[in-house]
Amino acid sequence: MAQPYVPPPPVGPRARMTLLRLSDPLRWLALGAKDLQAHPGIALFYGVCFWCMAQVLSLVFQHKPEYTLSMVSGCLLVGPFLAMGLYEGSRRREAGLVPDMGSSFTCWDGHLKSMAMLVLVLMVLELLWGRASLVVFAVFFNTGMPSTTGVVQAIFNPENLDFVAVYLFVGGLFATLVYAMSVVSIPMILDRDTDAITAAITSFRVVIGEPAVMVLWGFLLSALVILALWPWALGIIVVGPWLGHASWHAYRGTVQWEESPEEPVTLGATN
Repeated sequence: MAQPYVPPPPVGPRARMTLLRLSDPLRWLALGAKDLQAHPGIALFYGVCFWCMAQVLSLVFQHKPEYTLSMVSGCLLVGPFLAMGLYEGSRRREAGLVPDMGSSFTCWDGHLKSMAMLVLVLMVLELLWGRASLVVFAVFFNTGMPSTTGVVQAIFNPENLDFVAVYLFVGGLFATLVYAMSVVSIPMILDRDTDAITAAITSFRVVIGEPAVMVLWGFLLSALVILALWPWALGIIVVGPWLGHASWHAYRGTVQWEESPEEPVTLGATN
């Protein structure tokens, strides 16, 4: 009689979710601000990159408003990967090393396989998000895509509350999926070189395990980015790198690593 399959014990360090407090997101922001102040040159480079992304988003809204939600999803996709250089700066500073621009550019080298898989999954979500956005516009504006002025009027027109509700629901659904999948997965890959599936599952575990704290963290990220867009998105030059550094500390504050009996691992310093 065939014996039932028993999976082998896990090898290597295992991720353990940390119990969080509602004040932790503020602590992550404070730690991110310290990293920003310690190495402003690196932050300035990435801040300018984020500002360029904001300008592209603004142009799309002015000329092709129906693609705005798709572009927002693209920014949510590109932003965390662009911030990987900032994660590396925070990682090196936590380890007692000196961050530099070169290491922030080359931190991808040892993680290309895992990052490529995660990019593929998030890109599929981004394409579905963009298609869903166009479908919502097509359903509610069957006489043609509205201009930028038309979109603004539609949002503030009480007769179009159904359009606004559906548009926000669709956008919120995909934004939640992208957020839950990437909130700690990218810094986790950088830190431990885990595979993309493990990193994404761990990220979902964090969000599901601490929903109140992670909703607050997502709200703070969104609110600070929105506030940084006025005037002329200049605030994003500072806020973007700040949130990048803070996101590293969010990962370090939510995921700890346990040694396994088979393969002891020296843990780094905790925040």
